[in-house]
Amino acid sequence: MQVILLERVAKLGQMGDVVDVKPGFARNYLLLQGKALTASKENIAAFESQKAQLEARNLDTRKEAEALAQNLDGQRFVVIRQASDGGALYGSVTTRDAADVATEAGFTIDRKQVLIRKPIKELGLHEVEVHLHPEVTVVILLNVARSPEEAEIQAAGKSIQELAAEEEAQAEFEISELFDDLGGATDDEDRDERDDA
Repeated sequence: MQVILLERVAKLGQMGDVVDVKPGFARNYLLLQGKALTASKENIAAFESQKAQLEARNLDTRKEAEALAQNLDGQRFVVIRQASDGGALYGSVTTRDAADVATEAGFTIDRKQVLIRKPIKELGLHEVEVHLHPEVTVVILLNVARSPEEAEIQAAGKSIQELAAEEEAQAEFEISELFDDLGGATDDEDRDERDDA
């Protein structure tokens, strides 16, 4: 099925391009979202008459998106979730979660604009793409932690697993020191008993 694009569509074409797409993709996405028109002679003529207006509207929305992108690019957002001691989440962080934390911070983002390339199923720092406009994409950082304190530790560059390993090593060291001290005390008692004998 041939359609004429009313805006830039990634991996498909620019505004005004007549492209061949599968009928289901055209009906269920491009036409439904207002991103394209069927490529009939009437629609092509209508597009040509409205082309200047569409380009002006596209330019305005792109400028708005670029202004938002300057403030949003590289921002860090904390997402608090329950997780196991090993760092595995009970569930996952979704596009809705990313959009919600960004909106709470004062940025207007819809979940449909967020792209998570690999499912977020563990604690840590995760990069997420936000498509503000077909031509404007930024990357934000989600800090997924069990508490705000853990989020601060992760933001400083340590993972929760590294911190747990350090605490365990410190505890083992303290226990071995305690046993060494106790062993030294019993040796002293044994010497005192031999001296008395």
